[in-house]
Amino acid sequence: MSPRPMRRRTPLSYGPHRAQVADIWRPTHAAGKVPVVVLIHGGFWRQLYTKRLMRGLAQAIVAHGWIAYNLEYRRVGAGGAGGWPLTFEDVAAGINALAGIDAVDMTRIVTCGHSAGGHLALWAASPRQTGADLSRQAVRVRHAISLAGVVDLIEAARLGLGGGAVQALMGGGPDVVPERYAFGSPASLLPLGVPQTLIHGLNDSTVPPSLSRDYAALAVDRGDDARFVPLPGVGHMDIIDPHGAVWDAIAACLAP
Repeated sequence: MSPRPMRRRTPLSYGPHRAQVADIWRPTHAAGKVPVVVLIHGGFWRQLYTKRLMRGLAQAIVAHGWIAYNLEYRRVGAGGAGGWPLTFEDVAAGINALAGIDAVDMTRIVTCGHSAGGHLALWAASPRQTGADLSRQAVRVRHAISLAGVVDLIEAARLGLGGGAVQALMGGGPDVVPERYAFGSPASLLPLGVPQTLIHGLNDSTVPPSLSRDYAALAVDRGDDARFVPLPGVGHMDIIDPHGAVWDAIAACLAP
């Protein structure tokens, strides 16, 4: 990866709310149609955290010759206006907006999310996004990458991850609103029908690596192409630092 590659950033609004925005980071000298990585940040879907968390990875992706599409969405908390179903609708709409961007290789769209964004990256790859006025994706995701993702909302709610963050997102626990979890949890939507890579640091004390491990095993059992990539010595926030084994694992998913 070259240091600080030449790039240009174009802001895009995919809806009227101030959070319905994305940054398009494009390689300056790219010719023809360019593949895209949709970056989806984490922070337990809370208003406090923003797409700035993914800027380091955006730089690495541009250096790799891909467009980095850094997506913001409505989140939970004061002034956030997010939660079920709006957070999900935003991710779907933001990805659909790629259809209106020039020089995008629509056959090579990859989602890559961290933590709560890992949940959304896998969810967005499902062809079965229905219910609660969630529309199917007009843009087809070809590969989904989860970085320390909250990929099983039912188990995450049971574990109380993020101090009740899942329940805040979904408007209740899985026993209260089970239909939302059926439509909103990637583990409940399997098989997704696209390759999935779940990268997780084994020193993660925020989201247990077992979530990714067990999800990958279930996905394979359901017939999906899914791979669990454990990274020894890597913590929850280390996994969005675009260096070393973390970036190598991501770059392997972007091979031609």
